[in-house]
Amino acid sequence: MAGSSAVPATGSSAASFPYRLVATDLDGTLLREDFTVSGRTREALAAVTAAGAAHIIVTGRGVPWTRHILDDLGYEGLAVCGQGAQVYHAGERRLLTSVTLDRQLARLALAKTEAETGPLALAASRDGLDGEVVIGPGYQVLDRELPALFVDDLTELWAEPLNKVYIQHPELDDDALAQAARATVGGLVDVVMAGAGVVEILPLGLNKATGLSLAARRLGVTAADTIAFGDMPNDIPMFAWAGHGVAMANAHEELKAVADEITASNEDDGIAVVLEKLLLG
Repeated sequence: MAGSSAVPATGSSAASFPYRLVATDLDGTLLREDFTVSGRTREALAAVTAAGAAHIIVTGRGVPWTRHILDDLGYEGLAVCGQGAQVYHAGERRLLTSVTLDRQLARLALAKTEAETGPLALAASRDGLDGEVVIGPGYQVLDRELPALFVDDLTELWAEPLNKVYIQHPELDDDALAQAARATVGGLVDVVMAGAGVVEILPLGLNKATGLSLAARRLGVTAADTIAFGDMPNDIPMFAWAGHGVAMANAHEELKAVADEITASNEDDGIAVVLEKLLLG
């Protein structure tokens, strides 16, 4: 199932599938809970690309935390990583675009947030193809298999250019933390809840739709040509941009509320369920 970076003109083989671009989130959407992609979903995506559409992964993970998944899928096209900050060409293994977070602004936003919420545990994603995720004291990493740099000195978080900062709170849940931070610093940075234990501070105006629109333009595809799959509030801008948004059964209620369709869960091949029906016409 190789990601395609070339989309044929509508007509001919593309006529058997109503969209020219299939955009899928990773965690909670394309990936099952064991971080694998099922055989059924691989086959459905292969059939879609054979019908003339392109598959593009759009994930909050930075490139270093995404590359091994792309390699496993035999993916050679474009991928949108880092919550829209990075457009990555998997086949050429190079970044086409990369947006960084102003570190001075991020530190100001964190100080203002902590004045409202109390101390936060922090981590940060460094820019670049091999940018490390730097984990500060007390920050809980859900997948310990992913490469990370654990530090005791928080000044290490700010030593190199960053794409984003992760925040956690000892008492507030993810939704409450994101809401509190957004209410406090929403005019300085963007704040998004991207998954369990994952609240992120991003450059103002950056989201998945930003990166996806850049990638789609390179492919010569429009928003109306796109069907998107996701599970978390960080997928809301992508749904707003795409012609059709499909939420997984396991999705956050905020995303379900704006979805055009709800499919089965990531554990039950929700992406394949929708694609198979579309392929049948």
